Amino acid sequence: MHSRRPTHSGPPRTAHPLPRPVGREAGLSQPSRVQRPVARVLIPAMMLAMAAATVAMPATARAEIPFNPNIVADVAEKVTPAVVNITTRRDRRNPMARRFREFFRRLPPEMGAGSGVVISANGDIVTNNHVVEGADEIRVAFADNREYRAKLVGADKSSDLAFLKIEAKNLPYLEIGDSKELRLGEFVLAVGNPFGVGQTVTMGIVSAKGRANIGIVDYEDFIQTDASINPGNSGGALVNLRGQLVGINTAILSRSGGAQGIGFAVPTTMVKPIRDQIAKYGRVRRGWLGVSIQDLTPDLARTLGLNKVDGVLVSDVLRGGPASRSDLRAGDVIVAVNDRPTKTSAQLRNRIALTRPGTKAKLDVVRDKKNRQSVYVTLDEKDEDGPVASRNGSNSDDILDGVEVVDLSRELRQRLRVPTALTGVVVSDVAPGSPADEAGLQSSDIIVEVKGERVTSVQQLNQLVSQYKKEVLLRVFTRGSFQYLVISR
Repeated sequence: MHSRRPTHSGPPRTAHPLPRPVGREAGLSQPSRVQRPVARVLIPAMMLAMAAATVAMPATARAEIPFNPNIVADVAEKVTPAVVNITTRRDRRNPMARRFREFFRRLPPEMGAGSGVVISANGDIVTNNHVVEGADEIRVAFADNREYRAKLVGADKSSDLAFLKIEAKNLPYLEIGDSKELRLGEFVLAVGNPFGVGQTVTMGIVSAKGRANIGIVDYEDFIQTDASINPGNSGGALVNLRGQLVGINTAILSRSGGAQGIGFAVPTTMVKPIRDQIAKYGRVRRGWLGVSIQDLTPDLARTLGLNKVDGVLVSDVLRGGPASRSDLRAGDVIVAVNDRPTKTSAQLRNRIALTRPGTKAKLDVVRDKKNRQSVYVTLDEKDEDGPVASRNGSNSDDILDGVEVVDLSRELRQRLRVPTALTGVVVSDVAPGSPADEAGLQSSDIIVEVKGERVTSVQQLNQLVSQYKKEVLLRVFTRGSFQYLVISR
């Protein structure tokens, strides 16, 4: 049961684009005279059906369906004045210039471009961190040719957000909407300055929400859209058809460098708390829970007696961390944070990170196959270099045949740097292709529990495992953290 580690560490891969079939090559025959009248009948019928559906829908839903092109034009006219072009200048100073002035001259400055969104009448602007990072000068230009020099108020590399300020009053700005209210298939507009050609508006739909593990930034909860987001759109606005800001356009998946229908925007549910923290503290203070976690798999859910594969398994409670001062335990499955359903490790990390340190977080957990119960943890502040919650790899299935273990001696404890208080047995060998190997068990792993029972010796391990004929749940200490494995015979 492999732990399903990523097979590459680079940017996400995309599939090769498929050629679009046309005409006969697409398996279509040329239209005949018999087919044309059918088309004439179908088109009015379809229009009538759409009109009937529109009448049957609630007023709020009808307002979001742009059968009238003026709806899109009206929204575009409303939002474009608040989306700005951002240009940056970075001085590239040659470190050898002072020492060898006669041989070296100052290098020309490096220029950059992107987009930004005005979010207050007094000149507050949000953009991407990568648009302004390292800039010596930042300038902001409006569509009406007004231009201002901008000051960097604060930035957060972990979410790729940055906040600027310009000295101006009565500026057009966008209302910040609630990205949680977005629905799949809802129409959105992307506004920005792609390729530096000038302000551009593209239209698409919300393709997905809560996209994470893309590998773009540390904290990911992206809105995915097929609205074209091209180079230069970074930092621009993603708006709904009410003209509200719902996301900051950030990245695309592409083989060519241009838009291919997969764009990502940072949701406003992340923008607002980060903006508030930077305004109050000058930096982002993230909450820290102090646990190791892993995603549930069908095997783990079944073994733990859960009906759904929803939730996040706590594989360890870190000693001295905030969770250790609460009733949270290893083996608990966290299903909600502050009454918000939490299905994945990424969701848990984001929600804890965006909760202010010192806040008492409410965690709904399932424990010992019983009903949900609430555990309250007062969060500490996350160390800048430490994880909010360690995420272990997910696991799959199957057996202890082919596994050799030895008692945890003092010498092995020192060599493997095993914590003093930890008891268990050391895995000395795992046969290739064995069920345990497939499960992800490795040499030097420490088996510390069998189905919740602590392991202190090889003899005890054998006794505990012998009780289970088909599958067994192990808790192991591996590479400095704890992890659960389901091994089936």
